[in-house]
Amino acid sequence: MDNKSINNFAFIDSQNLNLGVRSLGWMIDYKKFRLYLKNKYNVTQAFMFIGLVANNQKLYTILQKAGFILIFKPTVQYFENGKQTVKGNVDAELVLHAAAIQYKNYERAIIVSGDGDFACLAEFLDDNDKLLHIFTPNNKYSKLLKPFSRYVVRIDQLKNTIEYKTIKKTSISGRSKP
Repeated sequence: MDNKSINNFAFIDSQNLNLGVRSLGWMIDYKKFRLYLKNKYNVTQAFMFIGLVANNQKLYTILQKAGFILIFKPTVQYFENGKQTVKGNVDAELVLHAAAIQYKNYERAIIVSGDGDFACLAEFLDDNDKLLHIFTPNNKYSKLLKPFSRYVVRIDQLKNTIEYKTIKKTSISGRSKP
């Protein structure tokens, strides 16, 4: 089969990805990540499941410009240990899209999450020869995903390829001395 005709999709748990990588002390460059998925794994569509928060429009625009299809989930706010927390539980939507809504539209799927709630999806896709990989933020992913360890790609090992790097401004003004 011609490599260009392969049609793989990625299903991304944005919160698990973001928090997992940030806990390691770095951030993902989402444009680089999207290109990596496209070039290395022929991912034609990358669905990012994300909580809908009013003040995050700039983030949503950046993700869409990078090539992600955003699937929004309403969020709930609550206080935990005196601190306000926002939660958008995307698990059910991600499973529904991968196992039903988009199932006939792709050849193989990449699940991006280390969350054990996706073990049933991994098993279903594996049984139907449609699981390509499970991308986990690091080696601390759920034990429920261990039976699928042959599919695991650790994002922490891709740091040099997909890390967001700020451009340092120099103090040179561009004007030479007389």
